Amino acid sequence: MSFPLLTAVAVVPAVGAIATAALPAAKRTAAKWLALFFSLATFALALVVAFRFDPGAKGPFQLTESHAWISDFGVRYELGVDGIAVALIALTTLLIPFVILAGWHDADPLEEATPNRRWRPTQGFFALILAVEAMVVISFEATDVFLFYIFFEAMLIPMYFLIGGFGDRAGGGGEERSANRRSYAAVKFLLYNLAGGLIMLAAVIGLYAVTADQLGSGTFSLQQIVEARAAGKLDIATGTERLLFLGFFFAFAVKAPLWPLHTWLPGAMGESTAPVAVLITAVVDKVGTFAMLRFCLQLFPEASSWATPAILVLALISVLYGALLAVAQRDIKRLIAYASISHFGFIILGIFAMTTQGQSGATLYMVNHGISTAALMLVAGFLISRRGSRLIADYGGVQKVAPVLAGTFLIGGLATLSLPGLAPFVSEFLVLVGTFSRYPVIGIIATLGIVLAALYVLVLYQRTMTGPVKAEVKSMPDLRVRELVVVAPLIALLLFLGVYPKPLTDLVDPAVGHTLSVVDKKDPKPAVQVDAVPGQGRPGHAVPDQDVEAAK
Repeated sequence: MSFPLLTAVAVVPAVGAIATAALPAAKRTAAKWLALFFSLATFALALVVAFRFDPGAKGPFQLTESHAWISDFGVRYELGVDGIAVALIALTTLLIPFVILAGWHDADPLEEATPNRRWRPTQGFFALILAVEAMVVISFEATDVFLFYIFFEAMLIPMYFLIGGFGDRAGGGGEERSANRRSYAAVKFLLYNLAGGLIMLAAVIGLYAVTADQLGSGTFSLQQIVEARAAGKLDIATGTERLLFLGFFFAFAVKAPLWPLHTWLPGAMGESTAPVAVLITAVVDKVGTFAMLRFCLQLFPEASSWATPAILVLALISVLYGALLAVAQRDIKRLIAYASISHFGFIILGIFAMTTQGQSGATLYMVNHGISTAALMLVAGFLISRRGSRLIADYGGVQKVAPVLAGTFLIGGLATLSLPGLAPFVSEFLVLVGTFSRYPVIGIIATLGIVLAALYVLVLYQRTMTGPVKAEVKSMPDLRVRELVVVAPLIALLLFLGVYPKPLTDLVDPAVGHTLSVVDKKDPKPAVQVDAVPGQGRPGHAVPDQDVEAAK
């Protein structure tokens, strides 16, 4: 039996979580280093997965593992990765060490223990981060629908405690009020996602019932269901398929988050520490958009096409609504949260444009958004920890006293607005091109999101970093070595992928092609035909179809 590499990538952080949580209370520093070690070991295994993966190989999944689990109900422990999953596993395992380093002191005990101030268990904080990593990784690897569902839901538990138990105390109003806000945000996060998960569970059971009825024995295997449909052995009634699709899509839209199911995100990110906020939007939320590609489109191709117009409208609303509310924000972290809602709108737009450029761009957007949001949010967290306030109005002139901090903040902001030369530009460009080629009106309107992004990012930088130096920031220190270690690699990646995205595009394009073939979608032909015969028309001039045929 070959080495179960995919299982190892998920098991290592799970073992790290248990080992970190088991350390005695006095071993806080040891817990930090142990968590960092396991996160780096997981990243090393993810690199092995990436190097062993062959984008040109036949078949939808590689490095597969399949074992009987609950045989009576057709549940198997099935893992496999395509190029999209490999890219997102690499993103997740790359970001977790930076999350740990950035949150190095976020769970340290408070200086004073009073009835209203609780000691923060350092071991628990880092163990929960590793537990989330393990569950997210196996969600990207699972090719059995039931196995995916279990970890899709299970990751809510550690996230709930990270938001509610280790939240940001820089919001003002005292410790008790801060704790109340954290509890509210954590409960809202949990209830929204549980509601989506329960609806998905009904759809999962319905899918099993349909396969049992038509195939003789029920199955949750994605590949088996797709192959049975292609061979004509499985024919789901149109109404049934659409209901099942809606059950899956609702859960993923909550996680993504898509308007109007987004309202849990600003509170969850605003009340979390900056590293946990990165964990939410750069890691956990990607499971929702990834699952749309892997499960919604491949399990329910007809229903996906049927729902596309409505989903594109919702995605467009997310793009504009998130950007407009980001412009109006006075809280730095909530501004970044609403910006993320806008960016997820672009991702979903690319997925359901049903074009090669759109889906490749959406996948790249997931990766690039994770890197750019991590860079911006972590630098914002360093800024907030120095001043003790999340309000934009409490800052001014920071670039004069902390130029490195201001410079990294600017690069993260420019990446967020998709400046050419930085990684998100490539993905946003592909999404817009892919959308415009099939839905030109929606593609044109979506470009307004770019204008609004420039507005909220540049205004944020102007109000916090430029102008007169406020008295409260005069003694603000610049980035320390640990903070530079966190930020510098992320900025380097933004620059590298901004000028050379080929490694990512080569990785994800075959998977995108497979997904479109399952949905039976082809890229639309250009509306303008270029005359290739000298003397007939001008280069780039539209000529009638019959003339083109005659020229051929």
